[in-house]
Parts: sequence; structure tokens; C-alpha cells
Amino acid sequence: MSKLLERFIRYAKVNTRSDAKSTTTPTTQGQVELAKIIAEDLKEIGLAEIDYNTKNGFLTATLPANHTIAEPIIGFVAHLDTADYEAENIQPLVHENYEGQALLLNEEKQISLSPDVFPNLKNYLGETLITTDGTTLLGADDKAGIVEIIEAAEYYLLHPELPHGEIRFAFGPDEEIGRGADLFDATGFRAKYAYTLDSGTVGHFEYETFNAAQATIKIDGVSVHPGTAKNSLINAIKLGEQLDARLPSEEVPEKTEGYEGFYLLHKFQGTVAYAELVYIIRDHNHQTFEARKTFIEEQVNAINQEVGEERLTIEIFDQYYNMADIIKEDFYPVDLALQAMKNLGIEPIVAPFRGGTDGSKISYKGIPTPNLFTGGENFHGQYEFIALEAMEKTAATIIEIIRLNAAGN
Repeated sequence: MSKLLERFIRYAKVNTRSDAKSTTTPTTQGQVELAKIIAEDLKEIGLAEIDYNTKNGFLTATLPANHTIAEPIIGFVAHLDTADYEAENIQPLVHENYEGQALLLNEEKQISLSPDVFPNLKNYLGETLITTDGTTLLGADDKAGIVEIIEAAEYYLLHPELPHGEIRFAFGPDEEIGRGADLFDATGFRAKYAYTLDSGTVGHFEYETFNAAQATIKIDGVSVHPGTAKNSLINAIKLGEQLDARLPSEEVPEKTEGYEGFYLLHKFQGTVAYAELVYIIRDHNHQTFEARKTFIEEQVNAINQEVGEERLTIEIFDQYYNMADIIKEDFYPVDLALQAMKNLGIEPIVAPFRGGTDGSKISYKGIPTPNLFTGGENFHGQYEFIALEAMEKTAATIIEIIRLNAAGN
């Protein structure tokens, strides 16, 4: 078994599911456990400055420069946690020389991974697939990114004759719940540019993300016995429905794509006396993003005016911003990655990312940080899988980015 595959399986078995309800950093102890395992591996291969920061949950390390050519320090970042899906007792299965058949993941529960449902499997004929056992996620998001970074670092440590500048690495917590990069120490990381390893299939590359906000609307109703409710009962649920009906019905996730933004009613719970709605607001364009926030506030105010008193209150907070607004000022990391892929015969697939990454926040901390592919498919569920060959291509892309950077691109 290759070191890359062995590491991936070993890391995948550690439950690092993050917990949005937790107030600790990281939010789960499994992430700390994995960081310590990775630290030992980094020490074994010979990286320097290996440090686990207990305050922000980031494990960092350095591949020291081995020549004196001045080029920018670049970094590579992956996250320790996995998504909000069953992650206890993960048992990765390895399927060598895949021939296009349905893969039986769990005989007892009769769970299969079939190309009839997932035709993308046909893209991996002859390759080695790693799947779940049908009862958990796999964790390729983002443990594949972690092992791909380590594979590239080890390659340069085994080939000291290849010139390279200082390279920095970071493995951080709680990306899946949008918290980890809030505490990232960009100044201490020292890199001028970085890459997150957190995208999908081979070739995918993003340097545009959403601007993101969350709006929480609280509604105070008046509960009265329905027999005597006339002119006195105020139904908080009905007011919530009125608010939702005022938002554009076509501007929702299930009806938008590409650069189109949306409102998503993420949570709606309540009674006659009290209701609460939580929306997530997304848009690639900063001006229309701000306009969306203003619009939903205006609808809240309008309903209050119709009711004749303030029954609805709204709180909006920004979650992250479009990294493109930073990266467009200096396309060096984008050009470097695209050239690396082309040199390796990988067709770049560049599209706006309808989400965010740790790189969104890191970019706004002063380090332009686009997002590279990991090679995984069907993230965040029981049908997640990844090909060993895809992970090898990602590692090769990291190696080539480092080489191009040292060669002055």
C-alpha cells in the first residue's frame, strides 16, 4: 500500500466531525487527536517548525528553503474536520482496478454505490477507488487534502536536489461550520500566497466565492384562545409566512446557478406566540449582496408598519466575502496553479464556487488563497468516494506549483 493511501485510510478512521453547538476550539476532540497524529507524521518525514496552536486549533509546519533565489513564500491549507454526517467507526473500503460495476458497500444493509445512480463512477475505470462502508461519510473532504499536502512535502524532502523556497503548511479546524479560519494567524503564517485543498474532482479550481450573510428574524405574536381571538390574536407563524412570501420566489438555491445569488430559508420554527426564521443570503457581486441584505430588512420594516407595531426584529451578520475581490488585485497564485495543471496535462475547470472556503476568510486576512481540487466525489454522505489516482494528481499539482514558484514561473 502506498504511503498516500495508508495515511488517508488512517486519518479517515479518526472521527473529526465538527459541532456547531460547541463553544470550544476546535469544537470536537477528534480534531485535536488527528492534529497530533499528523504532527507526528510531519516530524517523521522531516518538516520543521511543527507547531499545534491550542488557541486557534491550527497545526502548522515548514518546508525550509534550500536555495537563495528570492520568490514569494507560498502555503497550502487543509481542514481537519468533516461535515455534519455520521462519522463514528468509519471503515474505508479499497476497490482496486474498478471495472464499472456497482460496488457493494454493505452486505448486511444491502447498500451499493452504483453507476446507475452515480454515472460519475464511469470516469474511474481501471483506477483504485476508496469508498465508505455505506454507513458513514468517508472524510475525503478534507483528509484527502491533508494527505496530498503531506505527499508533496515528503517528495521535496526526499529530493533535496530540487530547488524550492520556503513552503508553509496549515491544517485547521471547523471549516465545515465556518469558524476555523476566523482565528487563523495570517501574519504568523508568513506566506504571501496560499491554496486551500478543498475542491472536488480533478481540475476543479476556484478563486471566486459567494459573499455570505445570515439573517435571523424573531417574531413576537400574541396568543389568545381562538374562541375569543378576534382583533387580539397575532399569529407569529403567519407573519413569518408573509415575510417569506415577500422574497423573490425565483431567487432560491434550487432555481439558481453560476453567478446568481439567492435567499435560503434555512430554518423556520415557532408557535402562535413566537416564531424565528433564519435565512442565509448569498451573492457573488458585493453590491447586489448588500442590496439583498437591505431588501430583507425593508420587508421586515414594511410588515411592522402594516401591523402597526414592531413585532419583527432582524439581526444580520456577514459570514465571509468573495475572495475574488482580493485575488483580482494579484493573479499570481491563479496563474501559477493553472500553469501547473496544464504542465501536467490536467484540464483546468474554473468556475465560480457557490459556497465559501477557509480561503475566503484567509484572503481577507491578507493572503490571497484560491481553492485547489482534492479529487473527491459525493462529499458529505455515505456515497462519498475518491480515487487514489486523483489524490496522486493533486499531490503532483502541488509539487509542480512549488517547482514553478521556485523557477520564477
